[in-house]
Amino acid sequence: MLQTDVKIRVRYNETDKMGIVHHSNYVYYYEMARTEMMRRMGISYREMEERGVMLVVREVHSVYYAPAHYDEILNVRVRMLPDPKVKVTFEYEIFNEAGTLLNTGQVVLASVNATTRRPCRVPQWFLDLSREERTLME
Repeated sequence: MLQTDVKIRVRYNETDKMGIVHHSNYVYYYEMARTEMMRRMGISYREMEERGVMLVVREVHSVYYAPAHYDEILNVRVRMLPDPKVKVTFEYEIFNEAGTLLNTGQVVLASVNATTRRPCRVPQWFLDLSREERTLME
C-alpha cells in the first residue's frame, strides 16, 4: 500500500472562536496530503489533466476523535489503496504533535476523461507510477 506522511501547521483562519479547527478544513488537509503524495509519485494534478484524465471527488467520509488547535503541527498520513480501476480510494489518519489520533477519513475519487467528463479506467502510466513508488518504499 502506498503511504505518505505530510506535516501541516494549523492556520488561524482554519479555526473557530475557540481556536479549534473547523470540521470542514479536514477535507482540505486530505487534499493537501493527497496532492503531495502524487507529487512524490512523480505526477501532479495539473499534469494528469494535461494528459487527459481528471480525478473527481465521489465520496468523502470523516470521523472526528479529538480537536486540532491553532498553530499545532499535524501529521496527515495518506494511503492509496492498491490497484485502482475507475475509482481511486485514499485513506487518512491525522495526528497531533503528541501522536494523538484526531481524525480518520476516506476519499474516493473517480477517474474521468478530461474532455468528455465520462468515467474511464485509471491510466496505465498512473498505475505504473504508484507501483514504482510502492517498490521504493519497500
